[in-house]
Amino acid sequence: MDALEAIMTRRSIRRFSDEPVTDEQIETIVRAAMQAPSAGNQRPWRFVVLRDRTRLVDASKTSPYAGMLAEAAFGLVVCGETEGLRHPMMWEQDCSAAVENALLAAHAMGLGAVWLGFHPKEERVGPLKDLLGLPRTIEPLAVLAIGVPAEEKEPADRYDPSLVHEDAW
Repeated sequence: MDALEAIMTRRSIRRFSDEPVTDEQIETIVRAAMQAPSAGNQRPWRFVVLRDRTRLVDASKTSPYAGMLAEAAFGLVVCGETEGLRHPMMWEQDCSAAVENALLAAHAMGLGAVWLGFHPKEERVGPLKDLLGLPRTIEPLAVLAIGVPAEEKEPADRYDPSLVHEDAW
C-alpha cells in the first residue's frame, strides 16, 4: 500500500479479533511514529506499549471512550516530555504527528487502530498517569488501540472544497 492509499483509506477501527500482533509489527509502528517531524527536531515523544491484558482492561476504564482497549492486541500510549524543551509549546503538535504516523503504519500493515484522546482532559489523564506510573513531566496525549480488525469500513471521502480558501480568507 502506498502512502496516498493509506491516507485515503484509513478509518478508525474499534473492534478487534483475538489474533495477536508480532513484536516486529509493534516495533515498526513505533519506528514510524518516531519518524514524525518535530519542532526543532526536539522529538518530545515517549511511548508506553501496553500488551498485558489486565493493563489493557484497566486502561480501558480511564476514559468513557476507551472500551475497545480491552479487546485490542495492544495499546500504544503516546506521551510528551513537557520539560526541558527548546520549543515547549509544540510537544502536542509533535506527538500528534507521531500518532498519525503510527495510525498510517498500522493501516498499511493491515491492522486496525483508533486514536483515543486524553490530553488535556485531566479526568482521563490523571487516572492513566496513575495506572502507568508516569513521571510528573510526562503527559499522555493519546492512546491508540491497535489490533487485527474485526470490522471493515469503506473509505470516507471527506474532501469539502467549501473549507478551502486561496491566498486569503
